[in-house]
Amino acid sequence: MATVRNSIGQDTIGQDTIAAVITPPGEGGVSIVRVSGPMAFSIADRCFHCAPPLPSQRLENTFVYGHVRSGNENIDEGILLMWRAPRSYTCEDVVELQCHGGVATATRVLRACLDAGARSADPGEFTRRAFLNGRIDLLQAEAIMDIVRAHSARAQAAAQQQLEGGLSRKFDAVYDALMLVAAQIEATLDFPEDELPESVPEKIRSEISSIQTQIQELLATWNEGHLLRDGAMVVLSGKPNVGKSTLLNALLGHDRAIVSDIPGTTRDSIEAEFVLDGVPLYLVDTAGLRESEDYVEREGINRTRKYMERADLHLHLIDMSQPADSESLEAFKALDPKKSILICNKTDLPRLFHVEQWPQVQRVEMALIEEKGVKELKKALKTLLSESIDLSARPHAVISERHRKVLESVEQEIQEVAGLIQTEDMEETLVLTIPALRDALKALGQVTGREYHEDLLDQVFSRFCIGK
Repeated sequence: MATVRNSIGQDTIGQDTIAAVITPPGEGGVSIVRVSGPMAFSIADRCFHCAPPLPSQRLENTFVYGHVRSGNENIDEGILLMWRAPRSYTCEDVVELQCHGGVATATRVLRACLDAGARSADPGEFTRRAFLNGRIDLLQAEAIMDIVRAHSARAQAAAQQQLEGGLSRKFDAVYDALMLVAAQIEATLDFPEDELPESVPEKIRSEISSIQTQIQELLATWNEGHLLRDGAMVVLSGKPNVGKSTLLNALLGHDRAIVSDIPGTTRDSIEAEFVLDGVPLYLVDTAGLRESEDYVEREGINRTRKYMERADLHLHLIDMSQPADSESLEAFKALDPKKSILICNKTDLPRLFHVEQWPQVQRVEMALIEEKGVKELKKALKTLLSESIDLSARPHAVISERHRKVLESVEQEIQEVAGLIQTEDMEETLVLTIPALRDALKALGQVTGREYHEDLLDQVFSRFCIGK
């Protein structure tokens, strides 16, 4: 059953106190241990030795120098920062111990906090508490993880727009409009038969149409959201020795793949990240397409074909210095013009590759050994990416896969409502729209967290790291 969040703090009364290292593991200048919950200040009193007064007796939003202690032993010197509920990240009492960097020191400081009464935080539990206490909605909570995982400035900026409420306002507008329609329809059911004002049905139809438009506009941002969050998989395919590994290295600007004149050098897929105009691209250098008796190479070729099926963008290379063959011509026919670029490599050599009709895809001529054509390829890649992202526009909040699934279910419910209110006997069919409207409102509420259940929260926050 869904739970509707009410006033701040009602869902977290009586919760225990949690602690975790919130900085990345490894060597660094500073490590930070965060403690949140009703015992945060008493734990600080036990673990942190400083000049009087005790941490619990100090003003909020202050910091103090001292030593982290375990029993009578000084573990490390550091700084203690203090926030009191509800003016903190979680809307609870929070202290943060900033100590020297390094795994050993951070682990010992965390252990001191756990021995003093805290428990280890679960993944995403700090942000989960911020949501449950009403500081942020579910869309903003997801944006925090998107910011942490952003692989480009554009992805980070889009997530920041979502954190600031850009996407929440759009979903709230749809929810509020749908709630108004539901209220209007339920009000019309009180009218005596044949006395419904003529303006009411037309107004309801217009508002439903407007809601459908808003949903479609949100759905239209999914491709951009997918590319920014997950990156575009760019698969490099072609026969052995056409220059796939050389192309990968040229795009990256350094040697990532082994380049050799020996056919079949690349037997498994090699992946590398590359950012183009703020869009993360995951380049996949694949095994050359050919018949092979070698088991390992055959397995690599099978993986190549699977990657080609999943690719967001496909770069297919041909060697212009070799004659055309039936395999190459068949490969041409399989290229999707909406996501493919044909790379004509080795144009610095005499051309022996001739076909009567080129496939209807973008074509880029390159001489990779001389690093010619790389700029032209990047321009062609931008052209394909512009089908999903307006690279000239400012970054903006965009929906995720979870949001898309919810919106598609809502769209189906609204479509059912739209069909019922188009009938001539609308007064008789209005009552049939109520279940669909309620289901749509419930689904929309689970996007922002107006309504939620534990399984939904587990699904969202399981993506988070322990310190967030």
